[in-house]
Amino acid sequence: RRFAFSQPVILHGVTDNSAFRALCTREKLLAAFGTRTVRLSTANTYSYRKGEGGRWAPGPQLFWRAGPPSSPPPTVDVPFQEYVEHLLEPQDPTRLGSDTLYFFGDNNFTEWGLLFQHYVPPPFRIPGTSPAYSFGIAGSGSGVPFHWHGPGYSEVIFGRKRWFLYPPDKTPHFHPNETTLAWLYHTYPTLPPAERPLECTLHPGEVLYFPDRWWHATLNLDTSVFISTFLG
Repeated sequence: RRFAFSQPVILHGVTDNSAFRALCTREKLLAAFGTRTVRLSTANTYSYRKGEGGRWAPGPQLFWRAGPPSSPPPTVDVPFQEYVEHLLEPQDPTRLGSDTLYFFGDNNFTEWGLLFQHYVPPPFRIPGTSPAYSFGIAGSGSGVPFHWHGPGYSEVIFGRKRWFLYPPDKTPHFHPNETTLAWLYHTYPTLPPAERPLECTLHPGEVLYFPDRWWHATLNLDTSVFISTFLG
């Protein structure tokens, strides 16, 4: 009640997800889902208005081609094994968010449901909401730039994830097609202390609660596995 509508908070020891973590190793996930198709989004603010039209090409590097600038931002469907073996690389700080593919959300609950059954979400709820899971895996230096949505939780299963947060009435300075890593290099050092965000780094087993409409950007410090519980 103290934090539900006011400010983010990190929760420690409220759940035990050791069984879920054991199923989320690289070997276990590839064995269970390697041939399944996953949907990737561009790692920019526009990815929260997901569209169609991307396609992927195998080779030394995977890439996507989108439609005209006026078209919705593309999503790309690839086999999960292709994503793990070719796209989980450290983020290039010079690459635009629209050129970076990111696996988070768009999880087919029918296909991933057996895995999600082993996840224990935080026990706290907001009246009138229901939980929805969003599962992700991403390379070091990747992340999503500033955006906002409804309240929810985010838990790190493997790796570390750095968070930057602003309250709803304080819009951050950012370009929607700039990656979080580029923002950290170029914009963050120029911010006066009064304009800096709230910050935290989540480690495995820690859960961040974020209230409704709080701006936030994320940065994976390692190759990371994570899951969010959105309260819609």
